[in-house]
Amino acid sequence: MRSFGKTVALGSVGMALAASTLLAGCTPKPGPDEAASSQSSESAAMSITAAEAAQHAVSSAMSSFDATGYVGKWTGPEGTSLTITPSGTPAGSEYEVVIQNLDGPRTFKGTLEGDGIHITRDGAPLVIHKGNGAATGMKWLAEKTDCLVVAANEGYCKG
Repeated sequence: MRSFGKTVALGSVGMALAASTLLAGCTPKPGPDEAASSQSSESAAMSITAAEAAQHAVSSAMSSFDATGYVGKWTGPEGTSLTITPSGTPAGSEYEVVIQNLDGPRTFKGTLEGDGIHITRDGAPLVIHKGNGAATGMKWLAEKTDCLVVAANEGYCKG
């Protein structure tokens, strides 16, 4: 949408508002009794729409909030990395785990349990858990403090 030479982006709420405004202009003018009834119905519909929009905004914000401390991209030596993202399950216990090593990226389904995120790689169960650089067993990460350990001599850190 253009407004005085500037490009303006409309979010989904803005688009819904614009659509309802356009539709309102296409309907015939109601009589006095119909107008009062219509305004009260429209007001209730707008309240529900506003409540739904607010709930969606809160839900989106909460899904990007990481209460576990696992979500995000973690880096290792020589271009390796570990990326953990929520899978969008209501319970919030399932994650997509992408491990990028020298052979390329591999994706795993992870489940959060008390001791970490559980995955199965090449038929072997692994638990991705929090630790420091020394816990990774990798000299390149030894001084780091915020890390995830996947297996012996395999870890990734932030910062």
